[in-house]
Amino acid sequence: MRIEGEVRPEENGRCGLSHRLSADALSESIAGHLETILYLLGEDPQREGLRKTPIRAARALEFLTRGYKQDPYAVLREALFEEPYHEMVIVKDIELFSLCEHHMLPFFGKAHVAYIPNGKIVGLSKIPRVVDIFARRLQLQERLTNQIRDAIQQVLEPLGVAVVIEARHLCMAMRGVQKQHALTVTSAVSGVFEQESTRAEFMRLIRSESAF
Repeated sequence: MRIEGEVRPEENGRCGLSHRLSADALSESIAGHLETILYLLGEDPQREGLRKTPIRAARALEFLTRGYKQDPYAVLREALFEEPYHEMVIVKDIELFSLCEHHMLPFFGKAHVAYIPNGKIVGLSKIPRVVDIFARRLQLQERLTNQIRDAIQQVLEPLGVAVVIEARHLCMAMRGVQKQHALTVTSAVSGVFEQESTRAEFMRLIRSESAF
């Protein structure tokens, strides 16, 4: 099926159609396709329980993929501060929710992010925001891990960045191998975190029990 208007890939990996539609028109367009899907699955989209499901699901999908409309690099740049601190900064146990791009089923878990400043630090709340922006797209956990690392490395220019993500994937739990307790762990590092001692310190700190 072809939607009117040429659709071209853009910088952030999405196609260039949604920004041309108003919010209401986009929701209605997505809802129309979801209504067709319900019909093809053997349901009656007009029965009471499903009558508003297409528009609800459309708005849920827009919320779950809102990261396409946000700029993680701009978020980091708006809260940079010069500070002569050169020890490890860690924000751990950052909750994340995303959608697997292969089946559009959720995966969820937590991210641990660290960097060692080189004259610049960033407001601590911006790191979870960057995680959320990249997570709120159709994703692969491996790519998500790299994107978080690369954004922090590029904007802050620190001595190094480390990211670990631990997540459970419903595409593994609900279908396919149906392993409900499998945990996927990915990591990405740069700079001084490529050194075994620095990486080991990071891993020890994110595994330590919180004092709070």
